[in-house]
Amino acid sequence: MPYGVAKGPDTVRIMTGSLLEVIALDVRDAVAAEEGGADRLEIVADMSSDGLTPSADTVAAIAAECGLPQMVMLRRNAGFGVTPGELDRLRRDVKELSEAGAAGFVFGFLTGDGSVDLDATEALIHAVAPLPWTFHRAVDHAADVRAAWRAVRLLPNLATVLTAGSPDGVGDGLAVLRARAEAGDGPLTLAGGGLRTEHVPVLLNYGIRAFHVGSAVRESWSLPVDPARVRAWRELVDLA
Repeated sequence: MPYGVAKGPDTVRIMTGSLLEVIALDVRDAVAAEEGGADRLEIVADMSSDGLTPSADTVAAIAAECGLPQMVMLRRNAGFGVTPGELDRLRRDVKELSEAGAAGFVFGFLTGDGSVDLDATEALIHAVAPLPWTFHRAVDHAADVRAAWRAVRLLPNLATVLTAGSPDGVGDGLAVLRARAEAGDGPLTLAGGGLRTEHVPVLLNYGIRAFHVGSAVRESWSLPVDPARVRAWRELVDLA
């Protein structure tokens, strides 16, 4: 299954095999991630809120300096719900962000009872089509994780599901990640959220081949991505 699409003026590149996705906040992060060997970027703003929608100017600036595909966050608050007004704003954001250089998007919402908000999610799937998208870690916070996966896994143009298997991170979610891989969802799984180097061999053994890192490739969120740290993760995931 393809993990993402890199847009160019005349070509479309499908990435397969192991995938390393790096969170980038700006051009400096993106260039460092590319130098270190990342395959794909997740572009966000405001990590104090766990990642919100960045500006189109940021996406355009990254596209001008970095060739990696950008998966751009669509999220207007720090939770996993969305109001009608926020959803309307996100739909408008899609056009501007796509024109700026987004190769895909990252989103996903839960209802008040903890189930997948299919109405909101499908509205954005329609807005971003035909671009691929990632369902983010809302899946880990669902009241019934297996039901959430069943709701999400067959939605159109889904590239990956970003998941730690637990709200508390990969270390606590390994059993769930193994169960999802055994259920056939390994090719959709983008493992991230408290991911540590010792988790990678275990996840590779499960059949999971896509990995998402943020704080692990920098000293702190106030400092830029370190290409040497990205390179070390590149070598680790390439053991697949």
